[in-house]
Amino acid sequence: MAHYNRSRGFTLIELLVVIAIIGVLSAVVLTSLGAARSKGNDASIAANLATVRTQAEIYYGNTLDTYASGAGIAALCAANVLNMTSETTITRALQAAEVANGTATLVCDFKAASYGISSPLTASGAGHWCVDSIGFGGKRATPGLSSGLCPAT
Repeated sequence: MAHYNRSRGFTLIELLVVIAIIGVLSAVVLTSLGAARSKGNDASIAANLATVRTQAEIYYGNTLDTYASGAGIAALCAANVLNMTSETTITRALQAAEVANGTATLVCDFKAASYGISSPLTASGAGHWCVDSIGFGGKRATPGLSSGLCPAT
């Protein structure tokens, strides 16, 4: 009896099936990664605007109870002058929020006794994240500010 030592490989059909399965799985993974990236950017926006809110209160206490003293926070955000050396923490947080939202369109309203900052969120249909001087920090449907504060709706 003669034994033939023949190694058997994969057929073309088997290889095509494996490639199709890998393609479907990679499409599912890439789709879910996009949603996770958007949620991560939204969390970054919220955290950075919370930092601005905290630092604005420190600024308020250090400048004789005003948010808009000289070239203060009003100039940092509303005029988009993000190179002031005296408020580096606020500057960095505003820059990080602009990078995270991808559009660099923060809406700011600073007055002597109140302020509000709104940033668009990146997840589809998520709206805007808004913080203001009365302690609000949360989602809003509209980007605008009313009397220096986040809108009530």
